[in-house]
Amino acid sequence: MNADFICFKDVLEKKGYKLTTKKQIILRTIFDNKIHQTSKQIYEKVKANNIALTTVYRALTIFKELGIVKEIDINRISYYEMKIISENPIHIHFQCHKCNNIIDINSNSSNVEYLNSSKKIEMDNNFQIYDSNIIFVGLCSKCKEKTKQNKRRL
Repeated sequence: MNADFICFKDVLEKKGYKLTTKKQIILRTIFDNKIHQTSKQIYEKVKANNIALTTVYRALTIFKELGIVKEIDINRISYYEMKIISENPIHIHFQCHKCNNIIDINSNSSNVEYLNSSKKIEMDNNFQIYDSNIIFVGLCSKCKEKTKQNKRRL
């Protein structure tokens, strides 16, 4: 078990859960895939290990509750990504309206503005913000280009 999974084990055990082999496989699937995945996509990748869809749902609920994964709800579809150990713990999301891809925006200047806005909202309203989701919706560069090409043909 590598250092990342020792961290997960500690978080789970502090709340009375065990890091079972099935939970490890589910976590590894989320951790290794750098895309935002639905529970069914995760299930498709782990079902060969004799893991049921209900097990995936239960594990995701626990991981979300403990802050190990983050759930992003877009158009009533839940997508999951790592939260505790992430290459980009603070980032903004972009969803393409046409292809439905979810893209992480990893611009340092945008992230600084994002953090500054959160701090200002906290100060102005006497809030304590624990988490936030910013999702821009539009056309990704590939779909935008396809749209341009289709308009030229007309």
